[in-house]
Amino acid sequence: MTYPENIQVMIDDFQFLDDWEDRYMHVIDMGKSLPPLPDEDRTEFNKVKGCASQVWLVTKRDAETLNFAGDSDAHIVKGLVAIVLQIYSGRTREDIKQLDANDILDKLGLSEHLSAQRANGLAAMIARIQSEAT
Repeated sequence: MTYPENIQVMIDDFQFLDDWEDRYMHVIDMGKSLPPLPDEDRTEFNKVKGCASQVWLVTKRDAETLNFAGDSDAHIVKGLVAIVLQIYSGRTREDIKQLDANDILDKLGLSEHLSAQRANGLAAMIARIQSEAT
């Protein structure tokens, strides 16, 4: 499958990293690069249910696209938020429905290294975004 350029660049970056430790650090660095989420967006409504850590996800709609902002109180999870935002933010509803996040996560080499709790939280974030697109 051919992915949008920013997703392909992310896949290429992860594939360049040889071991899980390097990928893990890259995920954390991605989280550090997220813009701060305003306190007024850290509401119960924006919390993602199913995440062991606190995760907030905010959806902003315009005529064509959905844009997302997010944050977490845990470093690795904040990195996972950054990955999910890179996959989905700025896309049309149709694009969001067609993107296969599980395939992308497999290509990033994350699927086999996430704990069950983190994998469940990641699935909850993806499900929330997919729901926003419908």
